[in-house]
Amino acid sequence: MSKPQNPTRTPLRPLPSLIFASRWLQLPLYLGLIAAQGVYVWHFLLELLHLVEAVFGSQTALQALVTSIGYKPDVQITSLNETVIMLVVLALIDVVMISNLLIMVIVGGYETFVSRLNLEGHPDQPEWLGHVNASVLKVKLGLSIIGISSIHLLKTFINAANYDVKVLMWQTIIHVVFLASALAIAMTDKLLTSNHEAQH
Repeated sequence: MSKPQNPTRTPLRPLPSLIFASRWLQLPLYLGLIAAQGVYVWHFLLELLHLVEAVFGSQTALQALVTSIGYKPDVQITSLNETVIMLVVLALIDVVMISNLLIMVIVGGYETFVSRLNLEGHPDQPEWLGHVNASVLKVKLGLSIIGISSIHLLKTFINAANYDVKVLMWQTIIHVVFLASALAIAMTDKLLTSNHEAQH
């Protein structure tokens, strides 16, 4: 039994070919996000180094941590305490979650909008990449942003004494808006998927 031959691919006309090739203009954007990822890695390592130095009694590192987590300038902290450690660790988790979001946008966006990565069979292929499309990517991004917002809000509440009431109120409102937006996106995606399956 002979194998079916691949259909001959009709070459694109010049204008459609140019329009289709314009997707490569997104490549510098994804390369820029990779550079931003490098900046986040450097920031993470710097904060981690300050934390380790503060554990061993470095006052300079401790003051750098206190400044980075948003304490008021007039608050004097001379030793590493549980609250400072918790806020620094939450800040590190925040960086990791933003980094995860960047990877999702870089890998998923490139695969969806620019070109195939051809990772089929690769042992390190992300599980979610096999069924990613613009709709799935949008929902995942929404959930990631909610996670980042939750960590940021938790940091603010732990350190609430150093924030104005209006700041606390607006951060809570913005977080609720993120939740509502993600819920609306997920419901819209579910409705579109259900209608698409019903038509087929």
